[in-house]
Amino acid sequence: MSESNHSQSDSGIVEEPLTEDPRPDGLRSAPSLVVLNTGNGKGKSSSAFGMMVRGLAVDWNVAVCQFIKSGDWRVGEEKMGRKLGVEWHSFGDGFTWDSDNLDHDRNIAREGWEQAAAVISGGDHQLVILDELTYLCSWGWIDTSEVVGAIKQRPDHVNIVITGRDAPQDLIDIADTVTEMTEIKHAYSQGIRAKRGIDY
Repeated sequence: MSESNHSQSDSGIVEEPLTEDPRPDGLRSAPSLVVLNTGNGKGKSSSAFGMMVRGLAVDWNVAVCQFIKSGDWRVGEEKMGRKLGVEWHSFGDGFTWDSDNLDHDRNIAREGWEQAAAVISGGDHQLVILDELTYLCSWGWIDTSEVVGAIKQRPDHVNIVITGRDAPQDLIDIADTVTEMTEIKHAYSQGIRAKRGIDY
């Protein structure tokens, strides 16, 4: 990509349109991909659920495994996903700061990961979303090497999407695509409650 074709002003506006094809040479197909959405900004799970819809649009079997959000929440993505035939698992028990028993939460997380690993290895799905899995790794609730092993040994056709902050380097290393969401501004930090239909 030419520097002169893609220079930006101080305001962040691209001054000239691209005139050279930015695509790399030698593009090849892959049987499946691993996508990781991390960072402190909003949109990690939302992006994953966008991929859920894309997968459904090409007639894939899709499974979602959530590791923090409680199954009692009935978030909008779950409601629509279930209507569209997504296999949905909620292994979380809510936010850790609301917990009275972190050992209990840790055990739920461990059991949840074992079920998620079985979903991956079973090969019944072309897309498996592991929502908020990074927390379990960074807190030491599950061994990151187990996650890496399950992903590396997955059936060739199984695509994986992982979300959550503070992704361990080992997950970054095995992912084909890694996006870091950066928070610039968030309504919540200005005292505005999460809004149904936007945030959940």
